[in-house]
Amino acid sequence: MAHIDYFFSTISPFTYLAGTRMEAVAEAHGATIAYKPFDVLAVFPRTGGLHPKDRHPARMELRAQELRRQSKKHGLPMDLNPPSRGVNGAPASYAFIAAEKAGGGDLGKLVHAFTGAVWRDNRNIAEDDVIADCLEEAGFDRGLAGMAMLAGAEQYERNLEDAVSAGVFGAPFYVVDGTEKFWGQDRIGDLDLYLSGKL
Repeated sequence: MAHIDYFFSTISPFTYLAGTRMEAVAEAHGATIAYKPFDVLAVFPRTGGLHPKDRHPARMELRAQELRRQSKKHGLPMDLNPPSRGVNGAPASYAFIAAEKAGGGDLGKLVHAFTGAVWRDNRNIAEDDVIADCLEEAGFDRGLAGMAMLAGAEQYERNLEDAVSAGVFGAPFYVVDGTEKFWGQDRIGDLDLYLSGKL
């Protein structure tokens, strides 16, 4: 049985565009998933990348075009310049970690709820009421919002170190059985083919 380490960011537009397609692929192949929310902005300088604000305009122009095209391709409405795009993703990540430990809901839907709140709904996922709404949307207890912050912060930091050690440099990033790596929502099809034994 294959195992997928899923490194994602609650503020990543490309994580939003992944929807829950990876979860469907994992289920089809009987693969297990370890969800690892991490600080994607902190991983960039440690792995040779640049913060989006520091990237060349040509790269940012293509990025915007890709977001628009992928949004239409997957039927996921998207605001390319949401007011909350610079929001702190850590509190939502801490809540995700608490929800994972508590159980009772759908983790894939929770990732999508957080990213959708930013990129579809223009909401600030650093606010407890928004976090609570996302938790509820994915079937978790609203009361998890704001809880276990210290434990969540420690795990969030460990996830960043795990990401760097695993060779992760962006989000979403999928690592199968600790070796085979797939970067980006546009590689979920390749992940499917790999788990099928075709790649």
